[in-house]
Amino acid sequence: MIELENVAYSYGGGELLSEISLKLAPGSFHFLTGPSGAGKTTLLKLCYGALIPTAGHVRLFDEDVRGMDSDAIAMMRRRVGVVHQDCQFLDHLPLADNLAMPLMVSGRDLLAEQANLKELMNWVGLSARADALPPELSGGERQRAAVARAVIMSPDVVLADEPTGNIDWEMSQRLLRLMIELNRMGKTIMIATHDMALIRAAKSQVQARVLRISNRRLQLAGADL
Repeated sequence: MIELENVAYSYGGGELLSEISLKLAPGSFHFLTGPSGAGKTTLLKLCYGALIPTAGHVRLFDEDVRGMDSDAIAMMRRRVGVVHQDCQFLDHLPLADNLAMPLMVSGRDLLAEQANLKELMNWVGLSARADALPPELSGGERQRAAVARAVIMSPDVVLADEPTGNIDWEMSQRLLRLMIELNRMGKTIMIATHDMALIRAAKSQVQARVLRISNRRLQLAGADL
């Protein structure tokens, strides 16, 4: 699905990532770890075509990202759901409209999708908040909303950038269960996180690879996590 081959990425005159090779196979589950500034967000952006590598090859669904024009990348991104770290929403629109935004942008029939939207909001436990404006949501509600928005298009791959960074342990566990459910539905999952406790909790429930960025390179973390 997503393959990086000997990828490097330079920023500000210095190399941030080097010799990165990675395959995200269908239905696989990955954690991406590493210290702040190691390049986790950059690696995720390479995985959905938001950044172009300075060396090596990134293949997204068998197409080299270098040969894709902006329209092709936009179409490809419908197959990749991204849970961003900053959880940006349009504050003047109610939550339900924010979640439906990817459907509208892609030209879907919103009336035909209402049942799916309602089911998705129930799945993330936000049915009662459909009419709430984003500033009225708690941190945990915003994170669950970000997950819902990322999967509204039923993507094949979900990439989550520190989705539990600003919420308590109970809510982190709830978000983790959502990700595991998505994986059991056949979705490929990669979560960037520094939370080792979250990774330990996940490894008792799902077969997950733990990857670590260290000294600009990607390593398979030890089994003692």
